Amino acid sequence: MSEASAPTSKRPGLAVWLPLGLFAGFLALVFVGLYWPADREVSSAFIGKPLPAFDLPPATDERPGLATKVFEQGGKPRLLNVFASWCVPCAVESPQLAVLAKQGVEIDGVAIRDRKEDVARFLGQYGNPFARIGKDDLSQVQLAIGSSGVPETFVVDGKGIIRYQHIGDIRPEDVPLILRKLAEAAGGGE
Repeated sequence: MSEASAPTSKRPGLAVWLPLGLFAGFLALVFVGLYWPADREVSSAFIGKPLPAFDLPPATDERPGLATKVFEQGGKPRLLNVFASWCVPCAVESPQLAVLAKQGVEIDGVAIRDRKEDVARFLGQYGNPFARIGKDDLSQVQLAIGSSGVPETFVVDGKGIIRYQHIGDIRPEDVPLILRKLAEAAGGGE
């Protein structure tokens, strides 16, 4: 038999099976990610700790500024909302903050890197659920309470202790959770 007529292998080689195996592995990872997503809850290091000391000037002429002592008086839990007039998700959460305010929740705000006229325009357009709004031009308070972006909302008990941190905008489905966290804070639970 000559070399030219030697039988050739009909089995597919590594060049065919390797890409198919990699693609199957990719599909398996996608499937696992869809059915068992990672835990998206961020545990804050500031839960259970007191608010840091701060005294912010007013962010608007219609509301007083904001200081730590406000959260330590009265013994009633309240929300601390970190927002900005330039923040689109902050506008999206406005109706939910209005719902919470209508239910008797006291909400205080910290306006991040904002101008008074922009804050006033934002509140005029989207509503003003805030009892007080502090102006945090350098994001010092924002960073001190463990907030990394806007919007973020904190449940603070009547002693000034952070009990819950909600990252991102509050959506309609989040309102019951926020109310439950406020009730827990009123009862002294975490």
